[in-house]
Amino acid sequence: MNTYPHSLRDLVEKWLAPTSTTPVRVTRFSRTRDGNRRYVCVEVAQPACSVAIVFFRHDDGSWRVFPPQRERPAMTCPQAA
Repeated sequence: MNTYPHSLRDLVEKWLAPTSTTPVRVTRFSRTRDGNRRYVCVEVAQPACSVAIVFFRHDDGSWRVFPPQRERPAMTCPQAA
């Protein structure tokens, strides 16, 4: 079950609170080197300073502000019957 049903737009509005006078813009989007996972950097220029947040796409389809964990090598051994 997806516990993060919010779209990227919902998260941008939650974290950056854009308005007509301070719109947001996507400054960078690509895929990570390790794992080839998508990310988007969104920026809002406010009067005092600019704020940018990077959102990462996770395997369950959600967008979050922290990167997904890398898949690590794993070993298993079959159990005797």
